[in-house]
Amino acid sequence: MKIRKWRLSNELKSGIRQSENHAHNVTTKASLERLKDFDWKSASPRKFRPFKPNYHITMALQSDTPSDLITIDKDYLERINLRKTLIEKYGQTVHGYIPSGQDAVQERYSYLMSEYLPTRYPTLFELAENGSIVRNQATRDEYSVETPIDTLAALRAVGTSVEEDIFILKPTPGGHQCVAFMCCFPSGWNPASKLGKHMNAIHTTVPAYEKIGPSMERFFTKLKVGESVKRVNWTIQTHTSLYNAKGNHIHGEYKADPEKYVDAERTCEAEDEMSQLTIAKAFVRCELQTLSRLPKSHSILFSFKTYLYPLKEIKAEGMGSAIADAIEGLKKGNCPGMWKYKSAVRWGKPVCEYLRAA
Repeated sequence: MKIRKWRLSNELKSGIRQSENHAHNVTTKASLERLKDFDWKSASPRKFRPFKPNYHITMALQSDTPSDLITIDKDYLERINLRKTLIEKYGQTVHGYIPSGQDAVQERYSYLMSEYLPTRYPTLFELAENGSIVRNQATRDEYSVETPIDTLAALRAVGTSVEEDIFILKPTPGGHQCVAFMCCFPSGWNPASKLGKHMNAIHTTVPAYEKIGPSMERFFTKLKVGESVKRVNWTIQTHTSLYNAKGNHIHGEYKADPEKYVDAERTCEAEDEMSQLTIAKAFVRCELQTLSRLPKSHSILFSFKTYLYPLKEIKAEGMGSAIADAIEGLKKGNCPGMWKYKSAVRWGKPVCEYLRAA
């Protein structure tokens, strides 16, 4: 055990040294593509259809570009206003940090406000007052390009300027640790419960995480400054809420209760009990997740944007059978526990029947 810890510690130090050396060769602006004529009001949300007949738990990472760190579309203002409401209502359930994460939060704030947003989206984020403030043309909010002393205030400013939720991870001898977060749109878990935990502890309830956990740690250690990767995940939810701190997942034993109907902010209806009204509120929920490294603190930035696609819409595209196969495929592949974890024991049968119906 001592030998293994020594090896992990040295691998970690080696990865940090490589990242430090690489950071000297990468500019912070990282060749950002400027969208000089961008109109957020006419930009359609991206469509993802990541459905496969058998579910396999894998990293499934694809190369991405630094320019695509943040995605903005016509839902932007509505989502940002919702985020403001959620932050006011739920406070440190949706944002927080530990002392070791303060520098990474400051770095994230500085990069977004002074470089990324006004460079990538100049029609939406305007540098004013001789470049000392950034002005949001949609919300009319203004923020200093200098990082606030109050770290929570910095998190709130970031969380109400972009839709992407974030978790910041720092390398430690015990693995990567969550040191800060801003998460207004959790899908069935409490964001604050992840703070201060290492990757294995964060994913304790995820079935078969041990199949990819070691690979994730190695990848995080090797990820270089200037590199960015992405992945897309999906689930089904039978309510309209983007904020859902305890409802889309099932942990432990599950017993169906046909008499129990829970409010939309918590969970979906019981197994085999789905009315047409519920179908109207049923969505495919996708997260576009990205991973990158902050150049100064060497922290890993995990960010994700949430998309909701009505089941009716996707069925109308002719993809009903494909989604139904993917839902039933949660019981197959290398991680059959996903069927229960994603709550398909509750909604799987009626949703599949709806999707396959003429």
